[in-house]
Amino acid sequence: MLSSTVRQLSSALVRQTRALHRSAPAMGGGGQLFVHRDSPENNPDTPFEFTEENMKRVKQIINNYPVGHEAAAVIPVLDLAQRQHGWVPLSVMNKVAEILKMPRMRVYEVATFYTMFNRKPVGKYFVQICTTTPCNLGGVGSDVILEAIKKKLGINVGETTKDNMFTLIEVECLGACVNAPMVQINDNYYEDLTAADMDEILDDLKAGRTPKAGPRNGRFAAEPLSGLTSLTTPPTGPGFGVRDDL
Repeated sequence: MLSSTVRQLSSALVRQTRALHRSAPAMGGGGQLFVHRDSPENNPDTPFEFTEENMKRVKQIINNYPVGHEAAAVIPVLDLAQRQHGWVPLSVMNKVAEILKMPRMRVYEVATFYTMFNRKPVGKYFVQICTTTPCNLGGVGSDVILEAIKKKLGINVGETTKDNMFTLIEVECLGACVNAPMVQINDNYYEDLTAADMDEILDDLKAGRTPKAGPRNGRFAAEPLSGLTSLTTPPTGPGFGVRDDL
């Protein structure tokens, strides 16, 4: 009798336990490509040169650092290279090392450590959904948003659509917890989402339109949903509350 009851309780708990997502290997420093393997699109001979305009920007970035410390510019220069090329293959890292006069291995270490650098090609729109605790619990929950994205795009986490328009990955906290659930698409945050919001955003991107970034529920930035509870009047001028004799 006791064993039967235990089995029933265990079965009920299994049914009620939330199935935690398995985050797909990160496109960059999450461990997917620590070991390089040459491929037709990613090998030392793959052509890469900064455009003339971006080369000017590289020089401006380097000028922010003391002479002899050009290597300190590795992150912003890699970021600029990724924005031009779309991702960071071996030839991009080698070019950055050449420009900054630093060992190639030092650049590889940076590019494989920080998940902001994509070591695989990604779609035109890089959809990063936060599924950590605040986003999972906030609003409709990130589970609902993730399922809406997968259904709309017809892909799973870690995949890219056949037209190379969208890539979807799960990420750790993006620092917009009060506006949960949220996603980052390229450089824009879309916050306080519902499934309908997510569908609308993806439809706009597919149609070549630019959806408005930020909260989707009408609030300004990260203000309380119930409205301001402090700083509700115009600020007082200098000297307010100070003694007249001071």
